Amino acid sequence: MGGNAARLVLLSAFAMALAACGSSSKTAPETEPNIVPTDYKNEILQAMTSALDDPSNIREAYISDPVLTQLDLSQRYTACVRFNARDLARNYVGSKDRIAYFFGGHLNQLVEATKEQCGKAAYKPFPELEKLCLANKCN
Repeated sequence: MGGNAARLVLLSAFAMALAACGSSSKTAPETEPNIVPTDYKNEILQAMTSALDDPSNIREAYISDPVLTQLDLSQRYTACVRFNARDLARNYVGSKDRIAYFFGGHLNQLVEATKEQCGKAAYKPFPELEKLCLANKCN
């Protein structure tokens, strides 16, 4: 009967180990999508560096503060950016508007904006964008 007792103890230990594995599966905590973006200017500057053909010597740069915007079935913080940048031939292409979408307090997407999206934005000067340089060299 000693062998049966040992098997029973071993089987019980195995069952408890399986139960512990099953109960330890944790799901990642859900991110609150509408946290107010606090470092939005720096995140936009970083995105613009890679998004523009020539991110140096930008003119007429403006930005709006992030506002909670209704999108289809949900709301997200958005900010509008207006600027006049140069193309690869170093010619200014005219004023463009982009809209920044934020999720969980961080920049999620920066895309061209329609007049409906940024037409009523309360812009303010964005001198940090005008000082942006490619590899810290402006000319």
